[in-house]
Amino acid sequence: MHFPGMIGVLLLGSFLSVGPTVRIASVHRFAIFLLPAGPPAPQWANLPLANTPRTADGKPNLTAPAARTADGKPDLSGVWRVATGKYLQNIAADVGEAPFQPAAAAVYKQRADALGKGRPSERCIPHGIPDAMLVRNSPFKIVQMPGVVVILYEEFNHYRQIFTDGRGFPPETSPSWFGYSIGKWEGDTLVVDTIGFNDQSWLDDPGHPHSEALRVTERFKRADFGHMNVQITFDDPKAYTKPWSAAIPFDLFADTELIESICENERDHGHMVGK
Repeated sequence: MHFPGMIGVLLLGSFLSVGPTVRIASVHRFAIFLLPAGPPAPQWANLPLANTPRTADGKPNLTAPAARTADGKPDLSGVWRVATGKYLQNIAADVGEAPFQPAAAAVYKQRADALGKGRPSERCIPHGIPDAMLVRNSPFKIVQMPGVVVILYEEFNHYRQIFTDGRGFPPETSPSWFGYSIGKWEGDTLVVDTIGFNDQSWLDDPGHPHSEALRVTERFKRADFGHMNVQITFDDPKAYTKPWSAAIPFDLFADTELIESICENERDHGHMVGK
């Protein structure tokens, strides 16, 4: 994006938030951002949604029971954002250190030493799984329907499909950024298995790597109306010596909708860092 007549500000972090609703999306974790001196930045919609339970003062009641679908399953639908940004900075924050294979450890060290320079999102390429859900000020929307759960990522306008119609994995999958996902319910938990990744995405912002052998298992559990936990297990024998997991909390972003987020490929990053 080219913003003539704007003020450059150096930010450390993925986003700058101005007030409760204004936000500016980043392309690089450590980048020069340009703040408009004229028209205001895009804002989240602020609209009281009819299906939102409320407290006596009219605010969203985030501890109310979660809604259920016609078949009695918890409805995961809503706009969500990660409760804490630490997992974007290190998906293994609660583990201490991921159980790297030597080659993967070398790749991670190189990326971390470079402060994540060269990450796919610099070129408007998808964050991947689970990185796309970990950007604190870039929410995502879950749309739960019979036979499929769709995740709409605000950043870059990407999407993901989780098939819950009883199918298995196809005999062959073409390597892709988000892989091929199938889900099933175990009680009130949606268990999602994903395979078919390329090896280009990063698991988090500093650059935990993976190979095309990666298999991700996610366990989505909505605790109440405003809170959801996702346990994510990574199984990739080419990059890690054993499967390992992260448990990540998410908060509902109530009474809002996603806004458009457009990335201008390499021109954006090149303009901002002076290349």
